[in-house]
Amino acid sequence: MHHQLLTAAVLSTLALPALGADTSLHCGKLFDSRSGKVLGPHTVIVRDGKVADVLSGRVEPVGDVTSIDLSSRTCMAGWTDLHVHLGSQSSPQSYSEGFRLDDVDYAFRSVGFAEKTLMAGFTSVRDLGGEVTPHLRNAINQGLVKGPRIWAAGKSIATTGGHADPTNGMNSVLQHLIGPPGPTEGVINSIDDARQAVRQRYKEGSDVIKITATGGVLSYAKSGDAPQFTVDEVKAIVDTAKDYGYRVAAHAHGEEGMYRAVAGGVNTIEHGTYMSERVMSLMKQKGAWYVPTIYAGRFVAEKAKIDGYFPEVVRPKAARIGSLIQDTAAKAYKGGVKIAFGTDMGVGPHGDNAREFIYMVEAGIPATVALQSATIVAAEVLGVDDQGVVEAGKRADIIAMPGDPVADIHHVLKVDFVMKDGVVYREPIR
Repeated sequence: MHHQLLTAAVLSTLALPALGADTSLHCGKLFDSRSGKVLGPHTVIVRDGKVADVLSGRVEPVGDVTSIDLSSRTCMAGWTDLHVHLGSQSSPQSYSEGFRLDDVDYAFRSVGFAEKTLMAGFTSVRDLGGEVTPHLRNAINQGLVKGPRIWAAGKSIATTGGHADPTNGMNSVLQHLIGPPGPTEGVINSIDDARQAVRQRYKEGSDVIKITATGGVLSYAKSGDAPQFTVDEVKAIVDTAKDYGYRVAAHAHGEEGMYRAVAGGVNTIEHGTYMSERVMSLMKQKGAWYVPTIYAGRFVAEKAKIDGYFPEVVRPKAARIGSLIQDTAAKAYKGGVKIAFGTDMGVGPHGDNAREFIYMVEAGIPATVALQSATIVAAEVLGVDDQGVVEAGKRADIIAMPGDPVADIHHVLKVDFVMKDGVVYREPIR
């Protein structure tokens, strides 16, 4: 009984406008993510968590309707960050904490990270690796926690010693006590292992599959770019993922591992540091998206200059690889590769996700394209058609900010209105 009363109390504090009550948003401007155009004044009518109507001009509603004046702001569909890690955040203590903290500690931390992400304008995220995130997703869906809609990968899939091998950095005594990790722990070394690892993620309730196709920057291992799967292993993962309706994201820095991942049929390449013309050509042929995560690259390159922030085995990788990603994004965009929005947040501080837009524009990607990459394009990457645009029948995920981000991309850092599924979580102070 006490638990039921507590749950009811929590739900009552989180629920803002009641579903079923109409809300009218008076937007000074409206970014149409389908066309990439900034439109003039519009009135958006929200009902039962969805957009009921989008009307040109300021239209005063009739009846019992909650009106919200956003006439000095630009409205648009809520953003999606396709690469986050809500269970953690980088710090000089990150590596030692892995031996001192457990999943409960990380779960409590994730609650604050999720709320910061939502309040920054990100109404959906794809969490690409973290065992606590499926549970966080469920808590958000139940209304117990404030946060974005989550597509959770759960445990990333790696090969022995690969970027997501959970025993990297352990001494030989610990590794002997724990034993070699296998498909249950997300570590594979054969086609059969690959199938079992995907099925285990299904068993655990994942929404998407993440593989680490090459070495990584922040893993406790020497190489940041060596290939770590065969094409046949990737194909086994992709084919098995399709059985469960999953899409596959591939962390990749090195050229050969990236090429193998695309050849094996993955949907997205994450980071893509050493992307070559050969890889770009195959990505265009296969229809794969590129999620650059420029923020993470710049963040680790900067932190590599600080003594003690990273272990010495990590530091040279962070300095070398991190500084290249923005240039790769510029090259990929010019080369015609499809670009989708992602930050790898959890490397940098949660809630600062929108800074990625600024870095994309600096790389030569037009502001309209950058904003579309986090709205209608992100919905396509996720395989959904009910979000990413402000249109009748779509989810009422709507954000607003002072100023026009197409005219000045820095306005993305000023989001002060956030609605998700018709519920207002943030509203301008009057």
